[in-house]
Amino acid sequence: MRTLTTSAHLEPDTTVRLSVFAPAPEDEGFVSLRVGGEFIDIALIARPGAADALRALARVAEEAAAVLDRITDTTPEGAP
Repeated sequence: MRTLTTSAHLEPDTTVRLSVFAPAPEDEGFVSLRVGGEFIDIALIARPGAADALRALARVAEEAAAVLDRITDTTPEGAP
């Protein structure tokens, strides 16, 4: 990954979208993963060879979702 540090809050209405850019004579093609909200979109661009990095991202995202599920299941009603 090239260097960029930013933060954004995922909200329940956050949108995600995959766009595929097929190979062309002058380009090998790539995919774009867009995560967006009302005011900002973050696009992750992945070229051939980056599949393992995307799989690692998916695994960590799934793990984070499971942690949030556990937090929700153990948080008393009305607690922040």
